[in-house]
Amino acid sequence: MTQYRRHFQPGGSYFFTVNLANRGQGLLIEHIDALRAAFRYTLDRRPFTLAAIVVLPEHLHTIWTLPTGDADFATRWRLIKSHFSRALPLGEQRSASRLDKGERGIWQRRYWEHTLRDETDFARHADYLHFNPVKHGHVSRVAEWPYSSFHRFVRLGFYTPDWGGGAADAITAEVGEAV
Repeated sequence: MTQYRRHFQPGGSYFFTVNLANRGQGLLIEHIDALRAAFRYTLDRRPFTLAAIVVLPEHLHTIWTLPTGDADFATRWRLIKSHFSRALPLGEQRSASRLDKGERGIWQRRYWEHTLRDETDFARHADYLHFNPVKHGHVSRVAEWPYSSFHRFVRLGFYTPDWGGGAADAITAEVGEAV
């Protein structure tokens, strides 16, 4: 097995992809209020800047910036995942390994993390993140997806309201497949 190492950069900015264990479920948008509560709970205990987010039915992408001197994104994800999971009724299928460890079967154990190198890297990943609902066929225009920071980015002048109206290949190719 390959030795996987995470890159911890105190005060760094990161792009994350986090998936449900069962990618056929839509728990994240079906229980969007519980997910929002999990983020608020975590932000109250372990502050960070949530720069961008998109929530799809079975996965989400975020861009975070951690406080100066702090590189502990792992604890933050643990808090978000566990708080969200506790808000859902029991009943999901769990493997023997998860049962032995007393774990729920809501989330995949691992997640994708990428340390953002500069403003260009941030912009490319923000574009990828915001275009994801179109890429996955949930909507035909980015502005139609309600579970996204795209609308805040429009208000701040980073995007026009009609940004991402259908150039999926260009945006996906620019960032690369991060899922």
